[in-house]
Amino acid sequence: MVEGRGDPGTGGGAGTGAVSEIDELRRRIDEIDGELVQLLNARASCALAIGRIKQQIGVEIYQPAREHDVLRHVQARTTEMGGPLSPAALARLFERIIDEARRLERESAGRHDEREADVLGGGSPARGRGII
Repeated sequence: MVEGRGDPGTGGGAGTGAVSEIDELRRRIDEIDGELVQLLNARASCALAIGRIKQQIGVEIYQPAREHDVLRHVQARTTEMGGPLSPAALARLFERIIDEARRLERESAGRHDEREADVLGGGSPARGRGII
């Protein structure tokens, strides 16, 4: 039996409409994920440019006031939109996004810290120790 396809012995019966709806919603999620990837990469490109500019003008990468403003902004937006993601949920998501943006800024400024290597992104803390 294929997961999410109902009981094969029913011939499609009552669950067919629900399965079709799930499939359609999953297709929509895949589309949205593609849009999110595009937007996150555009955001990351901005972070890289900011990192280069910060290096040129001698400004610190870590800007806690700016990060606080970003979190406050996204929390306000989700409140305005009525969710379903709560302000706390958006803060958690954007804390990770900000962490990655800060990592990119450091890399673009030539301040890469091997401890910040992202295993999923291709980096590995083990690489620097010859453990690959």
